[in-house]
Amino acid sequence: AMQIRLPNHVGIAGAVFTSGKTINIPYAYADLRFNPAFDKKTGFFTRSILCVPIVNQRGRVIGVTQVLNKRGGPFTNEDESRLKAFTAEISIALENAELFADVQNMKNYNESVLESMSNGVLTLDETGKIVTCNAAGLRILRASTLMLERSAQDFFTGPNAWILDKLKKVEETQQLELTMDAEMEFLGERCSMNVTVMPLISVEQKRLGSMIMIEDISSEKRMKSTISRYMDPAIADRLLAAGSEVLGGRSVCATVLFADIRSFTTLSEELGPLATVSMLNEYFELMVACIQKEGGMLDKFIGDAIMAAFGVAVTHDDDEDRAVRASIAMIRVLKSWNVARVAEGKKPVNIGIGLNTDDVVSGNIGSKKQMNFTIIGDGVNLAARLESACKQYAARILISEFTYKKLRGTYRTREIDLVVVKGKTRPVAVYEVLDYHDVETFPHLQDVVNQFNDGVAEYRVGKWDAAIAAFRKCLELNPHDKLSEIYIERCEKLKFDPPEGEWDGVWVMDEK
Repeated sequence: AMQIRLPNHVGIAGAVFTSGKTINIPYAYADLRFNPAFDKKTGFFTRSILCVPIVNQRGRVIGVTQVLNKRGGPFTNEDESRLKAFTAEISIALENAELFADVQNMKNYNESVLESMSNGVLTLDETGKIVTCNAAGLRILRASTLMLERSAQDFFTGPNAWILDKLKKVEETQQLELTMDAEMEFLGERCSMNVTVMPLISVEQKRLGSMIMIEDISSEKRMKSTISRYMDPAIADRLLAAGSEVLGGRSVCATVLFADIRSFTTLSEELGPLATVSMLNEYFELMVACIQKEGGMLDKFIGDAIMAAFGVAVTHDDDEDRAVRASIAMIRVLKSWNVARVAEGKKPVNIGIGLNTDDVVSGNIGSKKQMNFTIIGDGVNLAARLESACKQYAARILISEFTYKKLRGTYRTREIDLVVVKGKTRPVAVYEVLDYHDVETFPHLQDVVNQFNDGVAEYRVGKWDAAIAAFRKCLELNPHDKLSEIYIERCEKLKFDPPEGEWDGVWVMDEK
């Protein structure tokens, strides 16, 4: 068997040896006493641990017995009782240097523990013949007990023949060989495995053969590949421990982000197909980096549009702020990118961003042949309509009152309207985020916001002349504030053709 030497106070084994008390840990990496050094060295992944002290007849702790990774869940009290019985037999053997009184009971228990392991374990004799294989090994290798007594050379063939080279090297060096994320093929199915080949040596230092330990990481690798397309890889790693249920359907409160390129059809016609694809790839790369930096999840690309969410896969206390910060970063990065584009004789790219916070449904949605992890719900629709509304309000970033009210940070914003979107009856307050501006792009920003707020207040009570005067003051401070121009035009139309009934200041948004 493989020999590992460590001080008698290190790790779980050391804690049990020192205290003389049993330790049963369902999740090894959640316990500070666990020493992951061996895992890192071998590639083995320890999940559950049961460790009991070996006590001699005089009550002195002379060792410990430790078992790992029971299949189907943590070790139970029954497992603990059985292992204590087992260690009692060990104590007698160590003390008396004799065989155990009940060899068959020990053999049955050892086999039970081996069969409980989730990793495949194969043993080979010194001639290279497969002697044993546990149940997990048979499952992973898609094999039956007919493989026993076969030569490893006959079993590991074709794409799996590289294992023979590892066995030969271990035989020559008598040193462990670890191969991470190795590709193997069984019954035509390609799988990803962590494979450890180690020598089997008796206490008399006689070579007995070899052991192969195989961990199937195919599902974890597929999940990581899938999740990494939606979010930052570091976040994907954190989610792997949650298992496949993370992709199941559930309702969560999230902040949805929509971003779309303005006048994309005209731009693409001028660029042509190849240049359009090149431009989009570069644009998406920049925008997605801003989203992932704030912990957002990329949901999908819809043509030239980006849909993302904050708080779906991994939640934070400040998901709304993260979405706003990502939006501001997107506009700023776009500005720098456009400077470079114009210098190269290319046309600048402008976008609009809409944010909304609401309960949404997330999960794998689609057909049996093709599934997509996505989010759906009215909250998604409102974010998309706010993005579209950026055109009507000459804005870059628009957020709903539901996002605005949950913000923890302080941002330069102004409430621009009360709108009723198509298909709804309740008006929603909409805010424009202005933090991406500097003194040159928006002079006297705070003074303009104050004057604008006065104008909106007059507008909502139907005082058209007072509202127009306030918006004109905004233009005196910043002649490029198109939103004030839009409101002046709106007030003049309402003044010429007053609204029927009682005016409530609510604007009906006909466009989607």
